[in-house]
Amino acid sequence: MTQGLKPTRTFVGATGIQHEIAGFGYRAVITELGTCLRELEFLGRELIVSFAVDEPMIAYRGALAAPWPNRIADGQYEANGIVHQLPINEPSRNCALHGLVFNQRWHLVAHTSDAVTLGLDLLPSIGYPFHLAFSVTYSVTASGLRTSVEATNLGTATAPYGVCPHPYLRAGASPLNSWTLSLPADRYLEVSADRLLPLALAPVQNSTFDFRQPREIGSTEIDHAFTALSRHDGLASVELRERDGAGVAMTFDDSCSWVQIHTADLPGGGHDRLGLAVEPMTCAPDAFNSHDSLVNLTAGAVHQARWTISAIL
Repeated sequence: MTQGLKPTRTFVGATGIQHEIAGFGYRAVITELGTCLRELEFLGRELIVSFAVDEPMIAYRGALAAPWPNRIADGQYEANGIVHQLPINEPSRNCALHGLVFNQRWHLVAHTSDAVTLGLDLLPSIGYPFHLAFSVTYSVTASGLRTSVEATNLGTATAPYGVCPHPYLRAGASPLNSWTLSLPADRYLEVSADRLLPLALAPVQNSTFDFRQPREIGSTEIDHAFTALSRHDGLASVELRERDGAGVAMTFDDSCSWVQIHTADLPGGGHDRLGLAVEPMTCAPDAFNSHDSLVNLTAGAVHQARWTISAIL
């Protein structure tokens, strides 16, 4: 974080205080409610699907999902020998979806022209009786918008934990079907058609979900988690490009061994296939039950995850 610089701008909207940062051609707006990434632009070009300052968050656009990403089946899980029941916030599938922090008001820790840090004290609650402290820093650099999430277990019991961002990326102004997707994953998680709950891992080879070689998305509908990711210097990257080669990339470190991809098939209301949700996850869907890549935060332990969204010129 650059010290001594004044914040670019702070204003208020439907999602609370709006914290703007800018630099290196990038501009981002992060909200008080849910530390949501509401806007991200590079030289005026939108890199994510945004929503208006006077609108509530739509379809988890830009949300931070913690202390679990994706779904927990029936909102039930066992931890430390006790069965817990979470509130159901996806009644159509009877699941607990995307954690507990996306609708919390985060407090400002620091704000300069090119970075903002927000914090949250997540107190024990019914279904998640663990005490976590969060710190999230967004910063613009020459490499793009970097996000760093830190969670600390302030309680005495070991807490199950996972985290992911939820941006809908935009390669450009053309329709999603014409975008080229590069997704360096060897396996994907098959899910039930009715509830999108995990069934089994399958190879992407010979499936409709093989984007290891970049190709056009077309009419393919995706709402799946991918793993067995190829990395370079410890980093995995998902890239979206328009036909002229310009686009957007999301890069994440090995704290995230999974990535959820969703073509935002939301018919009605004007939100259908506006962008591609790219969600680097520290654990698998329903990991509170499967324990697949689940983080077990012992008392006093700290977990960090990082990712970057960058423009492709």
